[in-house]
Amino acid sequence: MVKEYSGGSPKHHHLEQKRKRLTWILGVSGLCVLFYVLGAWQNTTSTIGDNSQLSNKAGCEVTIPTATKSQSSTVLPSSTASLDFEAHHQIGINDTSSSQKIPACEMSYSEYTPCQHTPRSRKFERAMLKYRERHCPTKEELLLCLIPPPPKYKNPFKWPQSRDYAWFDNIPHKELSIEKAVQNWVQVEGDRLRFPGGGTMFPRGADAYIDDINELIPLTKGKIRTAIDTGCGVASWGAYLLKRDILTMSFAPRDTHEAQVQFALERGVPAMIGIMATQRLPYPARAFDMAHCSRCLIPWNQYDGMYLIEVDRVLRPGGYWILSGPPIHWKKYWRGWERTQEDLKQEQDSIEDVVKRLCWKKVTEKGDLAIYQKPLNHIECVKNRKIYKTPHICKADAADNAWYTNMEKCITPLPEVSSSDEVAGGAVEKWPERAFALPPRISSGSIPGITAEKFREDNELWKDRVSHYKKIMSPLAQGRYRNIMDMNAYLGGFAAAVMKYPVWVMNVVPSNSNHDTLGVIYERGFIGTYQDWCEAFSTYPRTYDLIHAAGVFSIYQDRCDITYILLEMDRILRPEGSVIFRDTVEVLVKIQSITEGMRWKSQIMDHESGPFNPEKILVAVKTYWTGQA
Repeated sequence: MVKEYSGGSPKHHHLEQKRKRLTWILGVSGLCVLFYVLGAWQNTTSTIGDNSQLSNKAGCEVTIPTATKSQSSTVLPSSTASLDFEAHHQIGINDTSSSQKIPACEMSYSEYTPCQHTPRSRKFERAMLKYRERHCPTKEELLLCLIPPPPKYKNPFKWPQSRDYAWFDNIPHKELSIEKAVQNWVQVEGDRLRFPGGGTMFPRGADAYIDDINELIPLTKGKIRTAIDTGCGVASWGAYLLKRDILTMSFAPRDTHEAQVQFALERGVPAMIGIMATQRLPYPARAFDMAHCSRCLIPWNQYDGMYLIEVDRVLRPGGYWILSGPPIHWKKYWRGWERTQEDLKQEQDSIEDVVKRLCWKKVTEKGDLAIYQKPLNHIECVKNRKIYKTPHICKADAADNAWYTNMEKCITPLPEVSSSDEVAGGAVEKWPERAFALPPRISSGSIPGITAEKFREDNELWKDRVSHYKKIMSPLAQGRYRNIMDMNAYLGGFAAAVMKYPVWVMNVVPSNSNHDTLGVIYERGFIGTYQDWCEAFSTYPRTYDLIHAAGVFSIYQDRCDITYILLEMDRILRPEGSVIFRDTVEVLVKIQSITEGMRWKSQIMDHESGPFNPEKILVAVKTYWTGQA
């Protein structure tokens, strides 16, 4: 029996279906190929255009101000096709309005230092000068305005000319030129300030004074690299040590009128606002190769020698302490110091007693100089505790804790050693090999998670990054910058990578970092400080030419309003100074939206490794403007 097919022959029907299906597949495939070719052609054209623009990235878009405004130009990386992430990354950080235009503060705030503000300081105790320590404004007291430069502000002289000259209009203070006229701290010459290199205890100049020191201890052999100058004046000692490859952290209290630290930074010399009062200096233990006091008016013999104990904490094993001024050479100067011989003799005797209790030895006393040396280790010092009951050796293992930490009247213990001639904590190389030699804190494994391999990788990483910065920011190689701040310095790789340029770097390690690496930075022969970026930095306005901020805002975005961090950056940045941000796209977009209201010009750029890296670079320039007279 044969089966009937109502639709005709089954073979013909199947052939028709196959033919239609094949036609449909071929048609769709053809359309796909056509659109693919069109898309590839358009993409090729766009890529060629982008490459032609990127090939000019090393160039600069230059805006030249008038001669009365500035001596140098505002520089931004050139790219007519700016990277735009706005449409795809609408995120909120701290709920700050992105369109907010921030006004200028009143001219009375031109030299505002938030955490050393004199009216606020007066509310605190005067005992032990506690009122002159850091006392930062509350959230309600924070200023939401831009600190104005003086009406005739000019860009500072380039280094090394800036060591000797500054524009008077930038820091219009004549007090020191009058009060210290005989001592030649600073002189007013027309529209300039001149710094002859004088000082209270070096009337022949800082250079000759340093030569006197060099005759007593070696300053030019690379063994001494980092120094600290307590009560620095205008930092001439640190300024003239630079040509001997010695980098000095100079500090002095916030002046009510003389602006000593501001003078120092205007000269291009490292300095901070600071005071020895009740809290530790914001530096790690075993940081400095040399400490100096030239009539710094610190009562070294009082409070059970607490201030000398603090110097001992920050001084490296084998480091030197240099003292000139009262009471040294008191038999010659006692009349000029308006003190009795008995009083001065008693002061020197008590200082000598504290020195012995700290296990230091007196190297020499010659002329106006007395030089002491800290021991290489504490083997003998531990034995001496049978003779000297005080100060005892501290028990707590917190030698590097120095952010709002009270000073202690006990000796900070040195790492243990196996022999009396071994350097506690490990010896450092001579400069300049020291910069890239493995720091003892890393080789000993005292910083968890940071190995020799990570140290080498970090150095290579920053070498590549700074090479990229040179391409997109030509002023880095042209000497446009002198004072640089790295807000999140980690191991100091950025500072090491810019060594060949005429700059110095203030390496900042955030106080809430997972790893305390500031000691490593000092072991490399660089300087820096601890800082909480939810607060203001201890410096005057307009004291840095370039600020480097790698990952800073990812750290702080959940801790405080980033608008105030950016306002603080604007405060300490000179007009026409630059900022390099490295962070995620989301964070940089928010930063850019805020800085637009701060009169900054900025551009988001690709990571040096290419566009597929989620980290991006935001280069910003603070535009030139001044306050009204």
